[in-house]
Amino acid sequence: MTGATPQSLRTTAIGAAGSRPCTLVVCRGCCCGNPRKHPGTDHTWQLERLRAGADASGGRFVVRTTDCLGPCDQANVLVVQPSGTGRRAGGRATWIGFAMDDDCLDEVLRWAEVGGPGIAEPPVALEPQFISPPRGARSGRRR
Repeated sequence: MTGATPQSLRTTAIGAAGSRPCTLVVCRGCCCGNPRKHPGTDHTWQLERLRAGADASGGRFVVRTTDCLGPCDQANVLVVQPSGTGRRAGGRATWIGFAMDDDCLDEVLRWAEVGGPGIAEPPVALEPQFISPPRGARSGRRR
């Protein structure tokens, strides 16, 4: 990178993060997405539904998966991360546990579609499912 200064590199990284859409991070590790642990839930269909919603959103939100988010006793877990615009407006990642039914997915999809954290208020119906992230939480490998 000829001519690139540390300041210009930092500005580029911030600019890229600033245009990032709302992101749904879906846990699919040892417990989340496990049909043996939650046999009454079609985990594959759930993920397909979230991805179809992202595809239909025209880029307003994206879906990522990770191996493990940590709070396995609250599976299925997903995190709604704000877009760059949402973060600048004060939005922070919102952790949702026990995300296994259609009503929950409907609410998550609607919220992401209208902008997610920092842009739109979270659906009241989801509030009982909000969970605290584990201490030092970081997403695992993305797929």
